[in-house]
Amino acid sequence: METGKVNPAQTLDKTGIEGVARVHYNLLEPALIEEALERDEGSLGQGGAFLVSTGKHTGRSPKDKFVVDEPSVKDSIWWENNPPMARDAFDRLHSDMLAHVREGELFVQDLYAGADPEHRLNVRVITELAWHNLFIRHLLRRPELDELEAFAPEYTILNCPSFKADPERHGCRSETVIALSFEKKLILIGGTSYAGENKKSVFTLLNYLLPEKGVMPMHCSANHAQKDAHDVAVFFGLSGTGKTTLSADPGRVLIGDDEHGWSDTGTFNFEGGCYAKTIGLSAEAEPEIYNTTSMFGTVIENMVFDPHTKELDFKDDSLTPNMRCAYPLDYIPNASETARGGMPRHVVMLTCDAFGVLPPIARLTPAQAMYHFLSGFTSKVAGTEKGVTEPSPTFSTCFGAPFMPRRPEVYGALLRDKIAQHGATCWLVNTGWTGGAYGTGSRMPIRATRSLLTAALSGRLDDAEYRTDENFGFEVPVSVDGVSDILLHPRRTWDDKDAYDAQAAKLAGMFADNFAQYEAHVGDDVMQIAVTAA
Repeated sequence: METGKVNPAQTLDKTGIEGVARVHYNLLEPALIEEALERDEGSLGQGGAFLVSTGKHTGRSPKDKFVVDEPSVKDSIWWENNPPMARDAFDRLHSDMLAHVREGELFVQDLYAGADPEHRLNVRVITELAWHNLFIRHLLRRPELDELEAFAPEYTILNCPSFKADPERHGCRSETVIALSFEKKLILIGGTSYAGENKKSVFTLLNYLLPEKGVMPMHCSANHAQKDAHDVAVFFGLSGTGKTTLSADPGRVLIGDDEHGWSDTGTFNFEGGCYAKTIGLSAEAEPEIYNTTSMFGTVIENMVFDPHTKELDFKDDSLTPNMRCAYPLDYIPNASETARGGMPRHVVMLTCDAFGVLPPIARLTPAQAMYHFLSGFTSKVAGTEKGVTEPSPTFSTCFGAPFMPRRPEVYGALLRDKIAQHGATCWLVNTGWTGGAYGTGSRMPIRATRSLLTAALSGRLDDAEYRTDENFGFEVPVSVDGVSDILLHPRRTWDDKDAYDAQAAKLAGMFADNFAQYEAHVGDDVMQIAVTAA
């Protein structure tokens, strides 16, 4: 029997799924919460939020993600970063997963990936858990009810957390598996309840498909000026660099917090919601995000809460530091109604430099932008992981290596060309340490970072006086109103100038060593920057 159908014309016939006891098509939020509560998948929280635990998987499993080795993609996949799965192994996995869901219960959402109708992807998401359907309904874009009648899925995701893969039979690494077949237009997810695998699988799809259309897929947040949707800024950055915080500026309109495309007509959000970290979240520092944690339908993932009052504990990371909330974009008061904007005028690359070497802001040429984009630098600090006793560099190419099916140079060249073609100004912003490395110096003042970003986005730095950084060759403003001049020259903030010089040479060498892998794939202009850094 099929229940709760919004669109009776849609069936699972073309997916090969047969004999399922109940299929729920395109349920809305209240019905999904009712189903999830009835199935004991979580608890109802304050304001109607839904509280869940994902068990042993509290984050993505990148080592369990595979791309099927198929003729049509064999020469275009970055195989060093995307472990291959044999076609016959995928077929066995698919067959076994279909048998697993037979006589069970499934939830289906037909959704769009992409706010731009010209470039969006029709995705059908089939889940074993009702709350996964609620999650992906938030995170992707929801068609209008009358659009569902003509909806035809281009790709399908089948997610079964209770299915355990067999590494020997299915050609994978463990009982957890995320396998993507471009030829069958199918993603299979098993052995994990972490909902982020759904979202990032779609992002991986778009990262492969869009470059062929000349669209730059970006792991970034984006906003635009209040009265000018063509005044767009995008913010690249790895976890802990301030990507969500700095883009959620109440003085600007939020386009989105995580995934965007840059096409020939402008910027567009891939998603219809946000997936924000909640550790340390406060009403004072980030009121817009904090307020969503007690709104109807928000999915609260892996947070400790009072069993009686359901009050959330934003400091207790005993389940995981990666606790999150997922909610529709319109829960943020200053969010864009269209999730679209013009060409980026500013491209901001955020890094948390625990070595205390990089300036708080620097202006990059298109070639320098490609260099730092391919580098994707941030740093871990002592105490964050076992065995880390000094700042540890992290290079995640394109600020999102786990989601990149093509070689990094494809995305780097796209970004460089778009920056040059449309005249965007690119900035490197360090939200890390100043006055010394981690343990000696201090964290870059957030007030100074905001002041520098405001000056950059408003155009006040266009005609500023700049100096050339002696280690990396980019331009650094000499003076900015509201920011101490000494802060703009990292060497001057260190008491021990010789120690700074040694640390700067060490970091520049790390950049150069990491970039060696791209030497055969980039132009002379970018290689010259690599030589300068060395």
